[in-house]
Amino acid sequence: MTSLDDLPVRDDLRGKTPYGAPQLAVPVALNVNENTHPIPEGVATDIVASLAAAILGVNRYPDREFTELRTSLAAYLGYDLSPENLWAANGSNEVLQHILQAFGGPGRSLLGYVPTYSMYSILASGTGTRWIGAERDERYELTPETAVAAIRREQPDIVFLCSPNNPTGTPLSLETIEAVYAASTGIVVVDEAYAEFSTTGEESALSLLPGRPRLLISRTMSKAFAFAGVRVGYLAADPAVIDALRLVRLPYHLSALTQAAAVAALRHSGEMLRMVDEIIGQRDRIVDGLRDLGYDPFRTGSNFVLFGGVDDPQATFRALLDRGVLIRDVGIPNSLRVSAGTTAETTAFLDAMAALNSNA
Repeated sequence: MTSLDDLPVRDDLRGKTPYGAPQLAVPVALNVNENTHPIPEGVATDIVASLAAAILGVNRYPDREFTELRTSLAAYLGYDLSPENLWAANGSNEVLQHILQAFGGPGRSLLGYVPTYSMYSILASGTGTRWIGAERDERYELTPETAVAAIRREQPDIVFLCSPNNPTGTPLSLETIEAVYAASTGIVVVDEAYAEFSTTGEESALSLLPGRPRLLISRTMSKAFAFAGVRVGYLAADPAVIDALRLVRLPYHLSALTQAAAVAALRHSGEMLRMVDEIIGQRDRIVDGLRDLGYDPFRTGSNFVLFGGVDDPQATFRALLDRGVLIRDVGIPNSLRVSAGTTAETTAFLDAMAALNSNA
């Protein structure tokens, strides 16, 4: 049987592994930071009606510029953004890939602060961009001083800031983002995939866009909008950046059905986002429950919790899985990550953790 090693794959991809998290059929899946709440029935009905209308025209290519979707996204975000400031693609990962295709590549570098979202380095490899992993402060925080020191040392072409950070959940201050932009000469991307779950009182980095043409703010509909299966990511930036991304996107990269579903969901943004408060409540309940059990949850502004104090992460992961609860071992020593789910899912996780403690 032919193996990957037998194929003439690019030398810089040899030895690498693809992104992936376990996809297992379990009663409680809390491992990939999904919104586990179902879409409200009334919203789902409207989305289905929009899809039914769109399906009648799928013999034609979709709107290449996805004008209605960009208009809807601009209205949702606010901050005086216009459709010309917006871009969208098949999930925020493709948005980030477009950025690297346009501004990265051979001879250029991407800097991120580790541990961070594992797709950043994978996307860098796929586009021939050199990945630089810079260190964070204690407890995975990132101060302006630490962030700027890495930029001055490495002089990267692109900087990715994950705010709040995945997999640690760490919120990022606007002060740090401003400092990174001022110290950089290239593109600065703030990945706000979990922005709707923030409770720090900080404004979105969208507030920093005016006068900063090299600043890009990436978002997704996968998390707060419970749209992970639809695959819609987007970004806000200067219109010149949007023009650059047009150079590398595939023709008609957003299907007519994707556009119709997203526009319909955005019509109900208030109702969709009412789930967020409940998820934040479950996240905080996880933090308190883990602390009561003697674990060390880290500061989080997302819909998940990274917690330390785990003597054997793999053994704990397997023991939880045996109880029908799937969480994530992200490779951070003595730590595991769990997504905030419904009340019942959170209860199942905390009860399983308590049972493991009592058996220890």
